[in-house]
Amino acid sequence: MDLFTTAAGLLAYAETARRAGQRIGFVPTMGALHDGHLQLVRAAANDCDVVIASIFVNPTQFNNPEDFRLYPRLPETDADLLRSAGCTALFLPSVEEMYPQPAVLKFNFGALESVMEGAHRPGHFNGVATVVSKLFHLVRPHRAYFGQKDWQQVAVVKQLVADLSFDLEIVAYPTIREADGLAMSSRNRRLTPEERAVAPQLYQALAQAAEQVRQGMPPAQVQAGALATLAREPRFTPEYFEVADAQTLQPLTDYAPGRAVVLCLAVHLGAVRLIDNVIVSLG
Repeated sequence: MDLFTTAAGLLAYAETARRAGQRIGFVPTMGALHDGHLQLVRAAANDCDVVIASIFVNPTQFNNPEDFRLYPRLPETDADLLRSAGCTALFLPSVEEMYPQPAVLKFNFGALESVMEGAHRPGHFNGVATVVSKLFHLVRPHRAYFGQKDWQQVAVVKQLVADLSFDLEIVAYPTIREADGLAMSSRNRRLTPEERAVAPQLYQALAQAAEQVRQGMPPAQVQAGALATLAREPRFTPEYFEVADAQTLQPLTDYAPGRAVVLCLAVHLGAVRLIDNVIVSLG
């Protein structure tokens, strides 16, 4: 596996692959890798000739400086995992390499970012769009792979690709979970043993709400019930629980046949903020 720390080195590598007619798969990450990330790498290796992964903890998408400071950083371990999963090149830049000068461009994703993560983390998706745009320009992938745990992020990146005419396909893979249902996340490493023991209740609340949606319970009742369920665990501080259209991400007041529903939550558990979601397909 080749390692690049400069944009120029990565760009030259990607251009060489393109000129040779090779298909490039790209997996952008912030490191502290788990099997959800590795699933994406393995999928890219199956689909493409060259697999490029990036590890970059992007400061512009954090609106909490402490969260940025504490985000797990394990580059050596991550590199070994990527190599074993079939990655052919790793981009590991510094903040100065990615931002030689402060970014001033502002993105506006309209209704997609007015809810959930966008509402609770001002500037988050502007930071995501900025760094993803930079990486797409450097890697010029044919396919880019993302996990569905960050459902709203996937929607925003798809809009970015469409609006800026990036010549690539976005591939989203289902959330990978631990045996007890907890969505795999780099932030799980920061949970105490006591917090980790109660964390699966988040998925249990989502699964219960999904069954209520299938039974036709009104969205407002599903939302209220889920928040009441989460409130029974004193370690949880819910930020939101939304019953939304899976495509537009707008909160629902009723269901439409043939339109998928996404149930999304964000909860603080101790010092760690966790997100998760479940998609419900309606006939």
